Amino acid sequence: MSSTTKPAVPNVVLQSSFNMPVIGFGTASETNDGDTVKAAAIEAIKLGYRHFDTASCYGSEQALGEAIAEALKLGLISSRNELFVTSKLWLSDNHPHLVLPALQKSLQNLGLEYLDLYLVHFPMSAKPEIRKFFYKEDELVPFDLKGVWASMEQCHNLGLAKSIGVSNFSTKKLQDLLSFATIPPAVNQVELNLSWQQRNLREYCKAKGIMVTAYSPLGANGTSWGSNDVMDSEVLKQIAHVHGKTIAQVSLRWLYEQGVTFAVKSYNKERMKQNLEIFDFSLTNDDYQKINQIKQERKVKNGPAGFDVADLLWDGEN
Repeated sequence: MSSTTKPAVPNVVLQSSFNMPVIGFGTASETNDGDTVKAAAIEAIKLGYRHFDTASCYGSEQALGEAIAEALKLGLISSRNELFVTSKLWLSDNHPHLVLPALQKSLQNLGLEYLDLYLVHFPMSAKPEIRKFFYKEDELVPFDLKGVWASMEQCHNLGLAKSIGVSNFSTKKLQDLLSFATIPPAVNQVELNLSWQQRNLREYCKAKGIMVTAYSPLGANGTSWGSNDVMDSEVLKQIAHVHGKTIAQVSLRWLYEQGVTFAVKSYNKERMKQNLEIFDFSLTNDDYQKINQIKQERKVKNGPAGFDVADLLWDGEN
């Protein structure tokens, strides 16, 4: 592949009938600053990324919006419609009366008229006046899923979110949601990588027509919540060597072959480029036999709670 050729990133069709690029460019970082995010997003568009994943709690919406405006100005894209932009509703706004204002705030930050996908970030709610990433027990309040989802459906009906979905939802929580939803969630974005393969959840989502998007697809090495289990795996190192690929490319190829989408975050130009170059090889049966032996462990145990809520969040699921 020449340096000027952009890899063609395939789309999946969501049950909302909209196309979503398989590979998303993630903007979640513990050290986000606007200039870095903006420069990285512009570079990502140049390389061929068309799906961008942000959230109100990431602090990256405004910089991403500026990057999109700059890309349009530079002619890197001819229309905003060429991009697929995802953002998410945070815990402090996870209340029926705050969903629409929160989405409107995200759109204002991004400088956009609509989102392609709006997600409920976690099945948890915090007191509206307390906005931070990690919450104490007395700062959380009961989560009104039915009321919040009705407001999410309103956002869709108003044309402000083409598709709506959820994030960090267990099978049990999806069952609860589907029991009353008029519009089913198009996407469930969850922790998913070779050291946490989520087979049962993936099977359930597939049966219900819910597209799974993986976050931390490479294990989020270097973050407070991640690990090096994927990137330091000897098994993956062997597989990568055989294919002449990187461990990251093998890991992302595995996700693609599972029929899921993923948001991968790197602001390093060479790795950003490599993360797109996964469509020119396939994993073998031998590769899969090795992959199936990888030890499984969830890394994001308590989500945004600074105390043990794993059973509350994941309903005791493995």
